[in-house]
Amino acid sequence: MLSRLTRPKAVAVCALPVVALLATAVFAPLPFSLAQPGLTANVLGENKGDQVITITGAPTRKTRGQLRMTTIEATGPDATVSLGDVLGAWFATDRAVMPRDAVYPSGGSLEEIERHNTDEMRKSQDTATEAALGYLHEKGDVEVTLKLANVGGPSAGLLFSLGIVDKLDGDGSGGDLTGGRVVAGTGTIDADGTVGPVGGVALKTQAARRDGATVFLVPKAECSDAKAELPKGLRLVPVTSLRGAVDSLVALEKGKGSVPSC
Repeated sequence: MLSRLTRPKAVAVCALPVVALLATAVFAPLPFSLAQPGLTANVLGENKGDQVITITGAPTRKTRGQLRMTTIEATGPDATVSLGDVLGAWFATDRAVMPRDAVYPSGGSLEEIERHNTDEMRKSQDTATEAALGYLHEKGDVEVTLKLANVGGPSAGLLFSLGIVDKLDGDGSGGDLTGGRVVAGTGTIDADGTVGPVGGVALKTQAARRDGATVFLVPKAECSDAKAELPKGLRLVPVTSLRGAVDSLVALEKGKGSVPSC
């Protein structure tokens, strides 16, 4: 003999599997990383007790202002990120949800990932030096040492190059590239001075403004991302090359010439 369920009871019985599935989804690990604004460092000064840029073989200038490279902080490659974590970060302006493979190389152990990021930083430093010295037409007897602790990846390339240019040549006529400002930015750089995108720029602009920057150099391809959560008081300057970045900073410093905007 079959008994007949009332409509409310039937709905409740049918809803139970759905509720169970949702509860499982909320706590199941997902292939994402949660990111937030990270540290910034003035490449013209010291970081953790060490001079970031050291140059020998050529006279250097005493610089004013700051050139701050920017970073994001992300949950580790082995961290558990649930649906609840993702939903919480999705609606926060100071956090972002990023595919884990976009933050960390897939298929590697934590040690392999750290090694990869360290290698990327070293390559970025070498390329940044080559781009800056090439831009200045400096000869091979100039040696540059770059040291930045606890930071990996290639995204500081542009700021390293600008720091080298500022220490060796400034604005080319006795002034500083920064004009005494706190300038921040991000971007990879090739040996020929081409600037490339990096990701996470909306969080990096927040880190820059938090640490006093009023100007932010952003790869042109990432202008729309940078404008998404742009803090008040921070001016975006899009760049595609080292030469373009230098020209924009000189125009800002002297108050002459056009400065591109996003």
